[in-house]
Amino acid sequence: MVSCLLAIIYLAFISLGLPDSLLGAAWPTIYPDIGVPMSRSGILFMIIAFGTVVSSLCSDRLTRKLGAGGVTACSVATTAIALLGFACSHSFLSLCLWAIPYGIGAGSVDAALNNYVALHYASRHMSWLHCMWGVGTVIGPYIMSHAMVGGTWHDGYRQISWLQFGLTALLIVSLPLWRKVKTRQATPEQQTEAPSGKPLSFREILRLPGAKAVTICFFLYSGIEQTMSLWASSYLVTVKHIDTITAARFASLFFIGITVGRGISGFVTMKVSDSGMIRIGEGIIGAAILLMLLPFGKNLTLFAIILIGVGCAPIYPSIIHSTPAHFGTSRSQAVIGVQMACAYIGTLSLPPLFGWISARIGLQILPIYLVVQLIAMIVLHEVLCRKTQHVSEAGT
Repeated sequence: MVSCLLAIIYLAFISLGLPDSLLGAAWPTIYPDIGVPMSRSGILFMIIAFGTVVSSLCSDRLTRKLGAGGVTACSVATTAIALLGFACSHSFLSLCLWAIPYGIGAGSVDAALNNYVALHYASRHMSWLHCMWGVGTVIGPYIMSHAMVGGTWHDGYRQISWLQFGLTALLIVSLPLWRKVKTRQATPEQQTEAPSGKPLSFREILRLPGAKAVTICFFLYSGIEQTMSLWASSYLVTVKHIDTITAARFASLFFIGITVGRGISGFVTMKVSDSGMIRIGEGIIGAAILLMLLPFGKNLTLFAIILIGVGCAPIYPSIIHSTPAHFGTSRSQAVIGVQMACAYIGTLSLPPLFGWISARIGLQILPIYLVVQLIAMIVLHEVLCRKTQHVSEAGT
């Protein structure tokens, strides 16, 4: 029973990654087809991200009403409908309207699934599941490119939509299993109910010891990951004078580093705690940034790009998995929802902020920009561990 449900959750994580990379893969074909400037993709991205932030913040209330399985099934169905809407769209306005459920479906399922896995499965599964998300982001563009060989971008969205509808049916059938899996942590202190047994408000969540630290930590982590995603290739070409083809190749290897790193992290978590995994990841990122700063030549700079991806790999899943231990099982869904929202806000704000800074100082400031965020993230993680130590110790 547990293994069957876990397999379904693995499929759900792959499905989370499928739509995430579609817009970028298809946009070069979409924008001339619907007659808009290339820059309009930023508007769609903002609408999707805003919907994701809103639904993440609502995940605690939704999960209390529907359960993790119900939220997952409804969210995947919402995403499937939105993708089908994209497939039927022939104008930018239509895409903007369908982007609303596109984002709403993504946020609540992300928070609900992450919390469910954190509560019911070992840390290795969290790492491997996020590795599956990476697999989904690779499969999505492949399906889109294959569909466009003999058809159009509409066909690519339609095919992904059918896959999501199929997963929705599987999730509905599996709903009885979600209630039968036992929670890992069961100490009285960790099982303390939220005030009045009601969903925590945003203000109540931030008042929890360590909550502000972990949300800002998540905000900064997402900033590091997405800043590297957006600016690594430009940094290699402009500052290190590496040819554009090599720079693009190694910038893509940053994501390979994350995906492979999460696969390896799953095995390491069998011996190392979540906090230890986060510290290892922070140390690897720090070493990689040092390689970027020191005059060790182009090859080591290229290696540093991959190494940052490897360092990023354990941080996201380990922060999520440790949330019930830090805040208790009854509060973890609310906290994870806010964490997800802050992650998306970091994705939206910190890479553009670097663009604004680099326009005035130069792209060579990238390692300094990253190290400032990293130091702040390290400090905040240690603050989190100190402030929630009594709760974590109750579960040991």
